[in-house]
Amino acid sequence: MPTYNIRGVVVDFPFEAYDCQLVYMEKVIQSLQERCNALLESPTGTGKTLCLLCATLAWRKSLGGFSTGMSVKSSQKEESEPDVSLSQPVRSNLPAIIYTSRTHSQIRQVIQELKRTRYRPKMVVLGSREQLCIHDEVSSLRGKTQTNSCHSLCRKRKCSHHSRVAEYMKKNPHLGDEPIDIEDLVNVGRRFGPCPYYVSRELHRIADIFFAPYNYLIDPGNRKSLKVDWNNSILIFDEAHNLEGLCADAASFELPSWLLKACIIEAKHCIDLSVERREESNDKSRNPDNFAILRALLLKLEKRIAEVPIQSKELGFTKPGPYIYELLSELNITHETVSKLIQIIDDAAVLIEEDNQHKVAHTTCRLESIGDILNTIFKDEGNAHAKFYRVHVHEVEASAADGLKGKASRTLSWWCFNPGIALEAFSKLGVGSVILTSGTLAPLDSFAQELKLEFPVRLENPHVITPSQIWAGVVPAGPSGCSFNSSYRNRDSIEYKQDLGNAIVNFARIVPDGLLVFFPSYYILDQCIGCWKNMSHANSTTIWERICKHKKPVVEPRQSSLFPSSIEDYLAKLKDASASGAVFFAVCRGE
Repeated sequence: MPTYNIRGVVVDFPFEAYDCQLVYMEKVIQSLQERCNALLESPTGTGKTLCLLCATLAWRKSLGGFSTGMSVKSSQKEESEPDVSLSQPVRSNLPAIIYTSRTHSQIRQVIQELKRTRYRPKMVVLGSREQLCIHDEVSSLRGKTQTNSCHSLCRKRKCSHHSRVAEYMKKNPHLGDEPIDIEDLVNVGRRFGPCPYYVSRELHRIADIFFAPYNYLIDPGNRKSLKVDWNNSILIFDEAHNLEGLCADAASFELPSWLLKACIIEAKHCIDLSVERREESNDKSRNPDNFAILRALLLKLEKRIAEVPIQSKELGFTKPGPYIYELLSELNITHETVSKLIQIIDDAAVLIEEDNQHKVAHTTCRLESIGDILNTIFKDEGNAHAKFYRVHVHEVEASAADGLKGKASRTLSWWCFNPGIALEAFSKLGVGSVILTSGTLAPLDSFAQELKLEFPVRLENPHVITPSQIWAGVVPAGPSGCSFNSSYRNRDSIEYKQDLGNAIVNFARIVPDGLLVFFPSYYILDQCIGCWKNMSHANSTTIWERICKHKKPVVEPRQSSLFPSSIEDYLAKLKDASASGAVFFAVCRGE
């Protein structure tokens, strides 16, 4: 592999690097060396992810060796509590790298890129129980119901998969030395028995680099569960053009009528359960009076939201963010009382989960959403963050699914208009560098301003393709002068389809090798191809036959499972020396 000395760091790169790739890697290393944030834009197709991995791992390697081959140390507290690790962390004091992208699908692509490099850090992919749990019953649950059920089984040592984790990790210290994905962890669990979720939690105590979706860092609860030494750590947000909206959404909440009603019902159920326990087994661990207080507060909140004056259904009711404290103080929910209320909600969640274990069908605990809402509102003692919010109440007619059909349904919202609130915790944690990168971040000044972070290192990279290699244009009409207006009214006309087909015939004749033709939907694709196969030319040759004369066709299948084989078919036809190329008819979904 070629090597490059960039700012004193030797970088192994799988290929001969383009100039823009060297510039990109230089900016990454500058950010890491100077312990500052970076905002890096590099167009799709410039090898951004590969450059980011190679530069970051080369810099990390220059500080000291990776943790590959290292095993976790057994702890004496084994299995006493599911959230207490089976091991003690033995990671060095070198900075951890947390690499995030929007989805696990994107993370999977990043790991494929890691496999192309020479670097082999100890790595782990962080996933949820929904993705990793292999317990017959718990794996079918979702959300916090699944989490609570897992905790309960582990506390009682009734999960055989959890009990096998320590021994498996001891015998397999090299797990994570080679790039592994969530599917690999699940396969390990199914084949050898250890819980994939807790295996990943063990690995992340000694990993050099973590891969996870954004929400593992943005969500305070998820972030708190990571046993990471945040001091001097490196946070990478790939595909960060989505980050503003995701951060704002993560810091906001909405409380619809149906959810509030479900919480009131759950509070009543907790009263009944705790009374029943006292009568049947003298179990006084849960005080029904506490759940009665909770239910009364939720009923008052429901009544208070219903009393909000809404002059216009279109505009709703809007107030500045701090108004939320005024509204809740009327219910005696303040900084002084909120911790007690959250504790009652936590007790209710445990009680509901214990009751679920005696039922065939498990139910999701809705009350925990109220706890999350209260934590969002009362996160800071001084309420300084509230000035970046707006309180909004809007009213719609409830649907049958909400159980309120025909009635007015109101939603209380607290919308965050400062995405930086979700990121401000990182500076308090002592993070060394935050690197935001994507193919489309410009204008960088406004992007940085939205996130309320300083980005001393910035880059707007050109593409590896030079201007002489690309031409972009708009074809307004076909060979016969028919307007290429693909609006709903126009796209079904015979004239439109015929001229579109004849234009593609002309392109197929003059464009060498491959040709991609995208349609807005499968319906239009099928309609056009059907028309071309039946529409004859003056010499009785159909438009489709004339296209096939110049390019061998491939049509994207509707079934996503067949898509890889259609790509292989297209590539094979491109390589066919007996043909003058291929044309791929596909659907552009706007993703």
